[in-house]
Amino acid sequence: MKKTLFILLLFTFGLEAQSTGGSIVVADSLYAIGDFTKAINQYARLGSQKSSLQIARAYNAMGNFEKAIRQYEAVVVTDTSLQQARFELGKLYLKTKRFNEARKTFSYLTTANKSNPEYLYYQGEVFQELGQVTSGLVAYKKAVELDSTHLRSLFRLGKYYTVKQERDAALYYVDQGLRFYEKDVALVNLKALILYNDDQFENAIPWFEKVLDLGEKKEYIYLKLAYCYHKNWEQEKAKVMYRIVLGMDDTQHDPHFGLGNVYVRTKQLDSAEYHFKKAIALQQPKLMREYNALAGIARERNDLKSALEYYRLAYEEDTSSPFAYYQVCTVADQYFKDPKVRLNYYTEFIEKYGEETPYLSQTVRRRIRELKEEVHFNTD
Repeated sequence: MKKTLFILLLFTFGLEAQSTGGSIVVADSLYAIGDFTKAINQYARLGSQKSSLQIARAYNAMGNFEKAIRQYEAVVVTDTSLQQARFELGKLYLKTKRFNEARKTFSYLTTANKSNPEYLYYQGEVFQELGQVTSGLVAYKKAVELDSTHLRSLFRLGKYYTVKQERDAALYYVDQGLRFYEKDVALVNLKALILYNDDQFENAIPWFEKVLDLGEKKEYIYLKLAYCYHKNWEQEKAKVMYRIVLGMDDTQHDPHFGLGNVYVRTKQLDSAEYHFKKAIALQQPKLMREYNALAGIARERNDLKSALEYYRLAYEEDTSSPFAYYQVCTVADQYFKDPKVRLNYYTEFIEKYGEETPYLSQTVRRRIRELKEEVHFNTD
């Protein structure tokens, strides 16, 4: 009987273990296919440390960051030795802009594990967000000391020194990364920019070309490559690059100006003149809204003279606008005493815009009739 009871107990424990194991398998399967809500429900039944961590990860994957943070915080309180959970929590703090919590988390991690470059990289990211640039650089450099191939830290350092235009320091970190992975588009781009900023246009050309080959087809890359071609006396290639930019957006000043310079070098002066004039037109500010706003303030103050001047300036910004000139007419109607002067404004409106705006034209014609009567009676 004792032997039978022992076998029954073993069988019962085996069923329970199989049932628990089955729940983990089901939960992990649901998590793997992105069915996170069902996975959370499965994990919640288990009550283990691993399942609690998986619930936090599921909330994170769903985009429910607040619940994920609370769950992670509960996990790390239960077991402070769980570096992976704390690391994921720190990244989530950073993602949700809770920078002070992120700083404390990564300070803890870098103290607990001084040999992990990822912890140092993220500590650097937090320092950058907090505006502590020097501390961030120290963290990135420590990460690189631990792992000379840590590309993200190398990029951060390379970018910092590129912006500062410290060529040698920038090249040191960028070249270090490129030796490990020569097709890292961010580092290739930095290399091109470093050479460009140093006026090494011929040397920059193959690096910008490589950026394009790697699929980074952005306007500023075409613009800088075009300028490099131009400075290197490869004018036809420069034309192609500038035209590509204009094909993306023909309202930009820079490609027209660049093309103008190219056409000057190739002695195509008519084309150069056209693009320079186009560049000027595109660079002129459009201040119509601002002038209208100032005119409105002047009218509120009953300063009709200033209001009229501002409406005239607004109209000069866009002489194709009937409404802009109508504003001039209405203020002139209030400002001038002489009905003949007021009449001239409205008459000019009809001459300029005719039936372009039926409602305004109808209103203007009605006012013209009234002013003509006024002129007639004043003459009598």
